[in-house]
Amino acid sequence: MLSQPFLAYGRQSIDQTDIDHVIEALKSDFLTTGPWVERFERELAAYVGAKEAVVVANGTAALHLAMLALGVGPSDVIIVPSITFVASANCAAFCGAKVVFADVDPQTGLMTDETFEDALKIVQRDYSELRFAGVVPVHYAGRPVALDQIAGRCAELDAFVVEDACHALGTVDKGVMTGACQYSDMAVFSFHPVKTLTTGEGGAIMTNDSELARKLRSLRSHGLERDPTRFTGLGFGDDRDSGGWVYEMQALGYNYRLPDLNCALGVSQLSKMPHFAARRRRLVELYQAALASARLPVSWAPPMPDSDPVFHLMAVQIDYQSLGKTRTEIMFELKAGGVGTQVHYIPVHRQPYWQQHALAQRNLPGADTYYSQTLSLPLYPDMTDNDPAAVIAILKEVCGL
Repeated sequence: MLSQPFLAYGRQSIDQTDIDHVIEALKSDFLTTGPWVERFERELAAYVGAKEAVVVANGTAALHLAMLALGVGPSDVIIVPSITFVASANCAAFCGAKVVFADVDPQTGLMTDETFEDALKIVQRDYSELRFAGVVPVHYAGRPVALDQIAGRCAELDAFVVEDACHALGTVDKGVMTGACQYSDMAVFSFHPVKTLTTGEGGAIMTNDSELARKLRSLRSHGLERDPTRFTGLGFGDDRDSGGWVYEMQALGYNYRLPDLNCALGVSQLSKMPHFAARRRRLVELYQAALASARLPVSWAPPMPDSDPVFHLMAVQIDYQSLGKTRTEIMFELKAGGVGTQVHYIPVHRQPYWQQHALAQRNLPGADTYYSQTLSLPLYPDMTDNDPAAVIAILKEVCGL
């Protein structure tokens, strides 16, 4: 059993620099929307190579605003992979749109060109009365989805691509940073504490379209417009209200703003992204080495040669049947040994709400297979180089091998 403190499957990495940034924000004139918001947006955009970053309250809010900015509505249908967090699909439902779930590769949990095309054929064949509006590919665990072919098909059909990159900050694919929106209209990040960097809660939408960014900023703040050159008229019949206090509500927006306090933490965390990325890559390499020598019924698909992921999850596949133990038994015994684990995710098409509301109800064998075998092991930057081997050792002991 492990002698060191309990290893959670994921956790934040906070140091004195982060604390000092938050204290500086606390001592400033702004606690909500102020200069730290603009700075975090500017530095985040520069880091990933996108023209615009719009920070918001959380990753779910980011997905919702992306759909709103694109005008998604009840006559639209969106394709979403089934292995993801529920928010990837819920964002379409928030706007009244329909969802068709795509299957995934049973080894990686990623939507593929083939599973996307299968879902698209169903949309075109069975739901021609609806507009195929777009797709939300999910870079699950930090692995990048190959987007060139999917984006090409969407361009042919005048449909959008919104990358759910909540797991993939720092990931590079074919030499391009995830979030640069090379093949997409927008990409969405999450800054929850277990993600690659944290703002406490928080999220961001990346885009290279300045008009989309303007819409996003308005929608995150009640749909308000404060630029007089864009006013449409308040209906007073004169111009007596033309001072700096004047605003117009031009759309039904939300209070999805990210406060200065959170953005101050984000600026500090972003400065450490090279370290965070290097640690996660190193720990994954150590896990690979430990698994290779352990001779366990555990598999983990290596990244594609032209990608360099920053993994958010160390999600392995375990043949529980061959072990004669259930996943629940394995997880409880690992916890007793000081190792925290989690399951990512229950296929969304299996959730009761989506069984009632998703279009094209059908079996998705890749998603079901992936879910039946997956288990997320501890992975976060503050782990030591000895931890991956120790985790695999206790896993081997728990498996009785």
